[in-house]
Amino acid sequence: MVQRATRASVTVDGEVVGAIDRPGLVALVGVTHDDGPQQAGTIARKIAELRILRDERSAVDEGAPVLVISQFTLYADVRKGRRPTWNAAAPGPVAEPLVDAVVAGLRARGLEVATGRFGADMAVELVNDGPVTILVEAS
Repeated sequence: MVQRATRASVTVDGEVVGAIDRPGLVALVGVTHDDGPQQAGTIARKIAELRILRDERSAVDEGAPVLVISQFTLYADVRKGRRPTWNAAAPGPVAEPLVDAVVAGLRARGLEVATGRFGADMAVELVNDGPVTILVEAS
């Protein structure tokens, strides 16, 4: 999930661990069991090249920062009952390296990338610009 933001930050235990202080993107990255390095590379490319900034520009075009936050809850299943299940989300040892690969792919494209902290209880603040929120999938 990618959101256009004017600014955003992630706080863990009272400490800001990642922030962007100018217009850019916030990427909530979820990983499922079928994902691998190829999907991580595709997601990084799409985030970097999406033309969702002002005047149909991309993060690469603008040199815009990206805040990447791991988000297993994107794979919540709420079809039955009132309590979500997380069965579709990959476990931490599988997911964390793939979230790291997305970050590396963005940085390889010359982008400034801030991150949350994998597995932590994070407080996310952002000013959604537009608002613009786009679901991005690798397949």
